[in-house]
Amino acid sequence: MAYPCSLASRRVGLENCLHILCGTLAEGRGPGGVLASDWGWSWRYGFGYADAVPTKQKVYPMCKDCNYTIHGAQHHFGWNNAIPPAERVEPGATILFHCLDSSAGQFDLSSTVDAVRAPDFGKVNPVSGPIYVEGAEPGDALKVSIDSFAPSGWGWTANIPGFGLLADQFPEPALNLWKYDPASLAPALFGKNARVPLKPFAGTIGNAPADMGQHSVVPPRRVGGNLDIRDLAAGTTLYLPVEVAGALSSVGDTHAAQGDGEVCGTAIESPMDVVLTLDLIKGAHLKTPRFTTPGPVTRHLDAKGYEVTTGIGADLMSGARDAVSGMIDLLCATRGLSAVDAYMLVSTCGDLRISEIVDMPNWVVSFYFPRCVFE
Repeated sequence: MAYPCSLASRRVGLENCLHILCGTLAEGRGPGGVLASDWGWSWRYGFGYADAVPTKQKVYPMCKDCNYTIHGAQHHFGWNNAIPPAERVEPGATILFHCLDSSAGQFDLSSTVDAVRAPDFGKVNPVSGPIYVEGAEPGDALKVSIDSFAPSGWGWTANIPGFGLLADQFPEPALNLWKYDPASLAPALFGKNARVPLKPFAGTIGNAPADMGQHSVVPPRRVGGNLDIRDLAAGTTLYLPVEVAGALSSVGDTHAAQGDGEVCGTAIESPMDVVLTLDLIKGAHLKTPRFTTPGPVTRHLDAKGYEVTTGIGADLMSGARDAVSGMIDLLCATRGLSAVDAYMLVSTCGDLRISEIVDMPNWVVSFYFPRCVFE
């Protein structure tokens, strides 16, 4: 294993190496996100560089050969191409990011529903970065190879008043706290009987937009951002349009699990570490993001089949609302869940799909809920 500040990995100036290690240890973590309490440290200096060596060996698979570490303090809120880069890298660099949860620490395992009543919306979806990729110019594409995730083992899902597909039907706040095994990623318990299969991914990966000024991180953009695509998981390669010199790429909003649609507005929001490799495709002139997956994308959900509800009509948004409402009603009737618990649960594992969009004047939206959650 090569550490971010290892001579075997990449020679980093003494000042920068100390900055990375001190910032990482201040968060209670050692290389690769391992808790600092699990390590002893010794230092050796030579050739004007520093190398930190763990005196207690521990296998940690997160970062096989990272060139840089971006720690949790190096985050920003919203998109702005005037934000100074956290690091400048050459194309092909592999970077370890410590990502905060989407509340930027406003929620933790001791939180109650009162925390959901009045969150600070100025501190949502922090993203770690930005990274300036040398040679990146408008018209290029940033190639983001998603290597791996090291989840934290805890997360939260909330119904935030005024937010979500069915916000008008669920005006009261609700909160579910999760614990899960970050090593095995065994399905996480919801309530007494439901277990949600996990698939860690980054909800927000994007580049800075060309438009000057501060822009909200909430809506997704042509250059990526808050895409909330569950399949941006380990092994996937994402391609993002570049609109400014250096791309100024950032990542965050990590999730342990999410259904396609994230219908209540939150998934299993969970802080974790992410390893990405950033490269360039010159002159790609990509209009919107695209990505390539390494294989099937729903194997973690498919084993027992699905319960499916539908929404049919002339408006896709109305169809989506009807399909999700139908599933909530079904789970309340068959599983004894409260409506808001069903709403939060399906947000973490149920999938909205457009089943038909050609037979005018009506379209069909389906909502798939995996039976394995209860079986």
